[in-house]
Amino acid sequence: MTTTSFNEFHVIGLSVRTRNEDQHITQDIQNLWKKFIDQGTVHTIPNRIEDTMYGIYTDYENGPAGYYTAIVGYKVSTLDNIPEGLVGTTIKDGNYSKFIAKGDVTKDAIPNTWANIWKSDLDRKYTTDFEVYDNRAMDPTNAEVDIFVAVE
Repeated sequence: MTTTSFNEFHVIGLSVRTRNEDQHITQDIQNLWKKFIDQGTVHTIPNRIEDTMYGIYTDYENGPAGYYTAIVGYKVSTLDNIPEGLVGTTIKDGNYSKFIAKGDVTKDAIPNTWANIWKSDLDRKYTTDFEVYDNRAMDPTNAEVDIFVAVE
């Protein structure tokens, strides 16, 4: 695991409110991704600046025990024009610990990596964490996804 600094950037996408203790968390996030792809949301996002998709986790209510917002979207140049039904968020400047999920992202690769993150002793900020689905995730059954977790 390495620590990386990021400059602020913006993402527009679809969202769902969920929590880890909810037995439906995996289903909530899988349904969010399915809806995002099935509805062709990519074509409705203005000011998109790249083809990389992002999975964002933000608005943590109470650290690991509370609700948070999951967003699937694309990086954009501005949040000035957010279409109805979508949300915008800003990933703030800061330090992030990097993890890599490898394998089938339609099954266990992402949940298993997050399970390890949740059990770790990281000094987490619980502000915004994110996953990066770039060209290494083109084949979702044999993908590599970077996960960045905000740390102090």
